[in-house]
Amino acid sequence: MQRQPQPPGQPEPRSAVPRVVIVGAGFAGHRTARTLSRILARKPVEIVLLNPTDYFLYLPLLPQVAAGILEPRRVTVSLVHTLPGVRLVLGEATHVDADGRRVLYTDPEGRQGELAYDRLVLAVGSVNKLLPVPGVSSYAHGFRGMPEALYLRDHIIRQTELATAETDPDVASARNTFVVVGAGYTGTEVAAQGSVFTGELCAQTARSQRSRLSTRTSEASRGAPPRWLLLDIAPRVLPELDHRLSTTADRVLRKRGVEVRTGTSVKEATADGVRLDSGEFVATKTLIWCVGVRPDPLVADIGLPVERGRLCVTPRLDVPHYPGVFACGDAAAVPDLTRPDSPDAGDGGFPLTPMTAQHATRQGVVAANNVAASLGYGEARPYKHHDMGFAVDLGGAQAAANPMGMPLSGPAAGAVTRGYHLAAMPGNRVRVAADWLLDMVLARQGVQLGLVRSWSVPLDSASPELARFPGASKE
Repeated sequence: MQRQPQPPGQPEPRSAVPRVVIVGAGFAGHRTARTLSRILARKPVEIVLLNPTDYFLYLPLLPQVAAGILEPRRVTVSLVHTLPGVRLVLGEATHVDADGRRVLYTDPEGRQGELAYDRLVLAVGSVNKLLPVPGVSSYAHGFRGMPEALYLRDHIIRQTELATAETDPDVASARNTFVVVGAGYTGTEVAAQGSVFTGELCAQTARSQRSRLSTRTSEASRGAPPRWLLLDIAPRVLPELDHRLSTTADRVLRKRGVEVRTGTSVKEATADGVRLDSGEFVATKTLIWCVGVRPDPLVADIGLPVERGRLCVTPRLDVPHYPGVFACGDAAAVPDLTRPDSPDAGDGGFPLTPMTAQHATRQGVVAANNVAASLGYGEARPYKHHDMGFAVDLGGAQAAANPMGMPLSGPAAGAVTRGYHLAAMPGNRVRVAADWLLDMVLARQGVQLGLVRSWSVPLDSASPELARFPGASKE
C-alpha cells in the first residue's frame, strides 16, 4: 500500500530516500512520471506526483467529447492505474520555494499542504491566452479542460433545441450561430466537429418533430440552420502547418458550410453577439475562444528567470543555478537544437520548441532520464527532437495529416490520425476505438447532462480542471 501524505497544513517530513516531486500530470508530467517509474523500479527513490485531478487528460480528443462522439471517461486516463510505483497527491501547486526545496499546494477541499523534494520537475502546462478584447472574459468560453468540453456540449444542444422552438427568426438564427475564434489545431477541430454535430442534431429534431410542429414554428426552424464561423487574424487556417494541409482543412470546412474568416479578429463581445474588426456584428449566443495558450501563472510566481513567459532551462531541461530543479512541456523554454539557424532564436542562441503535445511528451522522457541520472542512474542527455508530423481531425472520415513529412488528406489522413491517437494514448484505447465504431453506425445522443454551468468555467480560469460540478445552478 502506498504511504499517505501528512494531513494538509502540516509539512511532510523529508523522506529517508531521495524524493522526486513532479508537478502536473499533462503530457510532459505524465510521461515523466511513467518513465521514472520504469527507470527507478525497485530503486530506493520515492516518486510523488502532484496534480489537481486523478487523471491524465488526452487533450487532442477533447473536441470529440464536445461533439458527442466520445464519452468523457474515454479521454481521462487513470493516474493510479498507469503509474505504478508513483504516489499521487491531489492538489494544485500554489508556490514553489526553490531555495527551501519545497512545494506548497492546496488540496481539492481547500486545505494547505507542502511537499519537500530532492528533485523537482515542473510540468504545470498552460492555460488559456487572454487578449484585451472588451467582453471576451465575460461572454466567451475556452477549451482547455473536461469541464469546458462538457459545458460546450450541453450548450450546443441547448441552443439547438431552443432555436427549434423559437418563433422569432432572428433569435433562432442567433442561437444557431456558433463563433470560434482561433484557427489553430483546437479551433479548427472544434469548428469541424461542431458543424457535423449541429447538423446531425437539427436533422434528428426535424425528423422527430416534422409531423407535430406548428407551421409557424417549422418555418422559424427552417429559417435558422446551424451557422459556424471560424475567425483568425492569420492569413490562413492552421498557419503553423504546411500550406497544403492548411488548404485541405480550409476546403473541408468551407464545403461543410463553415464560414472561414481569415485576417479577421473580434473587436468586442456582448451578451447578444460579437463585433468584428470590420464593423460587422454577428448575433450569437456562443463564443468559443481558442486563440492559443500561455504558461501556467505559477511559472511567473516562482521568481526564477523566464523567457517569453516560460521557465528558462538548459538543453538538459534543468534550471540553471538551481541544482535538482527541472522543467518541461509548455511551462519550459526549451532550446530547439534542431533549428540552430532559425531567425526566431531566443536568448540562448536557439529558438524555443513549440508548445505542442508532441514536444511535451518527448521532453517528459528526457526529463525523467536526466532526473534519474542526477540520482546516479544512467547518463544525462540533451533534448533534441525533429517533428514527426501533425494530424488534424476534421470530423467524419476527413482529416489533414503529414506523417514523416508526407501530406495526406481525406479518409487516408483520417485513418492515420486516429491510429496516431490510439498509439499516443496511455490507456483506454479499446474504449475509444469502440466509441468510434459506434459513432459510425448509431446516431449521436443529443441529451444535456447538466453537470457544468457557465460560471464554473470562466475563460480566465488558470485551472479549469478544478471547476465545480454542481448538481443544480443557474446557466
